Parts: sequence; structure tokens; C-alpha cells
Amino acid sequence: MRDIERWDIFELSLDGPQDGNPFIDVHFGARFSHKHRVVEVDGFYDGANTNRSSNKDRSSGVYRVRFMPDTPGPWSYVTTSNRAELDGVEGQFTCTDPNPGNHGPVRVSNTYHFAYADGSPYFPIGTTCYAWNHQGDELEEQTLGTLRTAPFNKMRMCVFPKHYTFNQNEPVYHAFERADSGKWDYGRFNPAFFQHLEQRVGNLRDLGIEADMILFHPYDRWGYATMDAETDDRYLRYLIARLAAYRNVWWSMANEYDLMRAKTMADWDRFFRIVQESDPYQHLRSIHNCHQFYDHAKPWVTHCSVQHHDLGKTTEWRELYKKPIVVDECGYEGDIERRWGNLTPQELVNRFWEGTVRGGYVGHGETYLHPQDVLWWSKGGVLHGQSAARIGFLRQILEVGPAQGIDPLCEDWKITCAGVEGEYYLCYCGGNRQSARWQIDLPEGTRFTIEVIDTWEMTITPLEGTYSGQCEIHLPGKPYIALRIRKVT
Repeated sequence: MRDIERWDIFELSLDGPQDGNPFIDVHFGARFSHKHRVVEVDGFYDGANTNRSSNKDRSSGVYRVRFMPDTPGPWSYVTTSNRAELDGVEGQFTCTDPNPGNHGPVRVSNTYHFAYADGSPYFPIGTTCYAWNHQGDELEEQTLGTLRTAPFNKMRMCVFPKHYTFNQNEPVYHAFERADSGKWDYGRFNPAFFQHLEQRVGNLRDLGIEADMILFHPYDRWGYATMDAETDDRYLRYLIARLAAYRNVWWSMANEYDLMRAKTMADWDRFFRIVQESDPYQHLRSIHNCHQFYDHAKPWVTHCSVQHHDLGKTTEWRELYKKPIVVDECGYEGDIERRWGNLTPQELVNRFWEGTVRGGYVGHGETYLHPQDVLWWSKGGVLHGQSAARIGFLRQILEVGPAQGIDPLCEDWKITCAGVEGEYYLCYCGGNRQSARWQIDLPEGTRFTIEVIDTWEMTITPLEGTYSGQCEIHLPGKPYIALRIRKVT
């Protein structure tokens, strides 16, 4: 009996028919059982059998079903299909304890925050590389090399290739086969496209990075943004059947959904419902805006994915939607001639801190001009900016702070602050303030230590003694200063 670690992937591969159109004509899946519990999982057709060494019929097709077990112990399965050769295949495996580093999928925790399935805290420090997985192996491997030492634990990436400024190259793979006419045959997926995508999602998983999969986007010259409803729905179900068993997957319905004029609000609602109904593991679900917010209060939205430059609104969005706020796009560090792509590194770090102490999470991006148009925000490659190290410094501070996350506090201090009342305070003085002192009111009768954090220089300087009640704090008189105040235990 095979052993599969908890939250890893069990995969069953069977040979089956490839006559007709297996993507549409053949229905295949499995029921996985543990004690009284049954989980139904959709399988998928993965193309012709190319195993030349096999003694099996080389004209057969390959069918796969993937399952992510979440409970240790014995599991059994039985396949289901409308084709006899794929129906009723039975087997067993044992789910074992996870290896170190495998904490399971990320879930919403404490209303506004996140945690892994095993209860470990997760603080999203994300970046955007929209089309990195469409650049060919050499550049993609360079991107992975950069990520090995970068501070990011989430990556926003598109399923489909992207056509936009600085991203005009043709992708290596496309999602559909071509018909005899030369047009896409929307009834036949190209398995090589999805196999490559899976490889890259797996690469991110092995680096401890969540793959925030953007399912649709408007920047397109190939027809992916204007597919008909039947094709859209079939694509979603096929992709989920292939990727849902990867523990590091998140689903983002779209990047800048409101620029996709061919889709209606009813379409976006339908996409959410399809993803929710088709995903046995209920990975996180969001949608990203350009100008107009989707109604994040709808029940199928797990967290808010926001594009906005004003991080001061983070607390307002928290109170409106009662969900985690992830400002995935607040602007990018770079020097391109676009308002959103020419932030100084200091300003991007400032926005990270502002959003964090207002109770949210913030995303990184980089858009420095490059002679071959290899900009990190779209193609990946290497990082050229100065913000990433400072963002990693913030991540370290969060990860040694309260495990449940920090919430907005201390409005009467006239300083932006988040934490756990009476226990922990993380305060940020902002990018423009240069005060040499600050008055704060700590709880009487409780002693606290105070540290001055230079968020740009990445230094932490403890102040002498302990503090209680009304205090006057002396600051360096420069911008980008934060305070960490912790209860003495």
C-alpha cells in the first residue's frame, strides 16, 4: 500500500479511450473514502499515451485523478466513469504525517488573517510576476532562482499568457489545440500547456510559495479573454481538476476583472460558484479590480484582493467586508513612464507598513526598464530594486509577533498602530513625519518594553527601561520610523 503524506498529492493514472473527443465525451473521476467520510474528485484527460516503452496499447489516452488527503490513516478509492474501462477501479493508500515544511493549504483565520491548515500562522508577503511561467525554461529557472532567496511567500501569476507593454513575446505553449482552420479548437485542451503550468506551481510549492492563480485577465491577443460561456466553464472545471490537489493554490477569478468588457457581473458570480463547487478542498478565492470593486461581501469570496494606491483605506475595507484585506497591487517600485510603475523603493516600503498597521496585507511588484523588456512584474528574472530586502525585514517582524495577526488599535494616539490590546503594539509614524517625540497612553499597571524600528535602514533599537501609562517617546526625527511595544512577561 502506498504512503502519501498529509496535504500532498495522490495521483492515479489509467489508460483509456482517445477516440472521439475525450475532453468532452468521457467523464472520469473518483470517490475517496476515509472511515465515514467520502470526497468526490473530478479527473481529467491528459492526452495520448506517449510512453514508448509501455506494452500497453500506444493508441490509448491517459486519464488522471489527483487527490490531496487531509487526514492521516487509511484511504480507499473507486473510480467513476461513463466508459467501462475507467469505471470501478479500486485501490487503497495510507496518509502519513506531513514532512517538515508541509503545513497544508492556507485558510482564513481570525476573520481578517490567515493560517495554514495545521494551525501555523501565515502572513502573506506576496509579489506579482504575471507571465513568468510563459517565458521559456531559461528565464523561468532564473525566476525560481531569485525566489529562493527573496522574501516572498505568495506569487500572483496568470494561467493564460499576457499581451501588454513590455510583454509582447509569443508564449511557448497555448491552452488549446488548433483546428484544421488554424483557429483554436476550444473543445480540445493542449495537455502540454497544463503540464508545464503544473510544473511551475509545484516549483513554487517546493519553495514554500503560494501560487495565486489568475484565471482570466483582459490583456490578450489570442482570444482567451473573449471565449464563450461554455468554453469558460469547461476550462475552469478542467483547470481545477488538474490543480486543486496542489496545496499551495489560490484562485483569483481575474486580474482587473472590470476591464473585461465581454464578461458580465453574472459571469463573475458564475465563475465563483463553479470554482467553489468544483474544488473539493475549498482553496482561497478572490477577484482583483482596476477601477470598480466587486462585492467582496458575497459568500464565495474568501478575502479581498485590492488594487488601490491609498493604503489608508485598509481599515475601512476591513470594516466593510469583514474579511482579510490583501492590497495585491498598490503600485510598483520602478522607473517606467506609468504612474503605477514608478514608485521609489522608499514609497513602496512605506505603503507596506501603512497597510500592515491598518490591519491588512500588501503586495510587491517591480518595474525597472530592461533592454530586453524583462521586467519582474511581468516576466520575472532577477530583482533590481531595493524594497524587497526591507519587505523581508517587515515579514520577520510579523512572524515573531502575535500568531493570530495584528488588528488596528490606538486611534487616540494619533499614530497608526495595530496589535493585540494590552499585549503588543506595532506603530508606524509614516513616510512624511519627522517628529522627535511622541506621546502614547499605555495601560496603567502593566510594564512594556519599547523598540524604535528604522524600517528603511532595517535596524531595531531598544529604549532603556520599561514604560507604563502616559509616556513620551523620543524618536530619531526622520521618516519611516516604527515602534514595537511589547508587554513584559
